Amino acid sequence: MAEIDFERRLERLFGEAPEAPDAQAFAERVERRLNRGWTARRWLIGAAGLAGGVIGASQLLMSNLFHRMETAEQSARALGQGLSRVTPATDMVSALSGGYGLWLAVGLAVITLGFVVSRMIEEI
Repeated sequence: MAEIDFERRLERLFGEAPEAPDAQAFAERVERRLNRGWTARRWLIGAAGLAGGVIGASQLLMSNLFHRMETAEQSARALGQGLSRVTPATDMVSALSGGYGLWLAVGLAVITLGFVVSRMIEEI
């Protein structure tokens, strides 16, 4: 029976542990370290993304992308002409077959990039 009383008293003592005198300073030091780590991580992730983007762009330019885009545009025109024979011509089909679909995608990508940059600036 004595062991149960001792265990309960011990649990109470651990549950009501006194606060250390330097608890606030310790918490602030830990907080600074955590914040510093996230800032460094953000910079590293951003630098890695930038490097990946540059490498990807150089690979696209080296792979003769512009010639392939012309071929894709010709294919899109042929597809658009085929669709116009089957269905009535709509603005969307003619816009995509005229190459505007690519510019629409590029525009949306630029807008998305703007949102990402504004979010990053807001976080800093």
